[in-house]
Amino acid sequence: MAGQRLRDKQRTRERISQTATALFLERGFSEVTVAEVAAAAGVSKVTVFAHFPRKEDLLLDLAPEAVALVSAAVRDRPAGIGPVPALRALAVNLADQRHPLSGLTAGSAPFLRTIASSPALLSRAWEQLAELEQALGDALAEDGRETPVPEPRLLAALVVAAYRVVVTTTVAQVMDGVPLAAIAASHRRRLDQAFDVLEAATAAPGS
Repeated sequence: MAGQRLRDKQRTRERISQTATALFLERGFSEVTVAEVAAAAGVSKVTVFAHFPRKEDLLLDLAPEAVALVSAAVRDRPAGIGPVPALRALAVNLADQRHPLSGLTAGSAPFLRTIASSPALLSRAWEQLAELEQALGDALAEDGRETPVPEPRLLAALVVAAYRVVVTTTVAQVMDGVPLAAIAASHRRRLDQAFDVLEAATAAPGS
């Protein structure tokens, strides 16, 4: 029963988010109210806010997944693999999947333009990056390996900043209409460059 309730909750969350996204892309983020989203999704406003504490989170709904992914990459990495290589593998996997967190999803230009045109959404996106950095720092600080991660908060800040630079360029190319195959190849090169720098910066002396 608990599993079924969880699945039902997830389906409701997805329906609300998909409904909100369609309305925001059609009419603009500021022109759509939470009440309209609730009515279109067939739920109450209370239910909407139970799943999405802020209106902006209806569109920027992948933050919890991002937090879960980076935390798991650090926590569940194989023995002998450092956190930066583990996070590189995650970033490459997201790119290979054309996951929305990579910026490489086909047909995403209208979605990205909606975010870019809204100060409220841009502000919330920056807040979510800060929350992701905090979560990654927590995961690194709590890592129970024999060799603790030095300066976990600094490493988290560096990783998030590096990935943001890569994805920001990718998003700009998507909105400019560059063919997705070319963007993906460029994204992968820039991803490798970013993580090469991170690995060099965090390598133990003499390694």
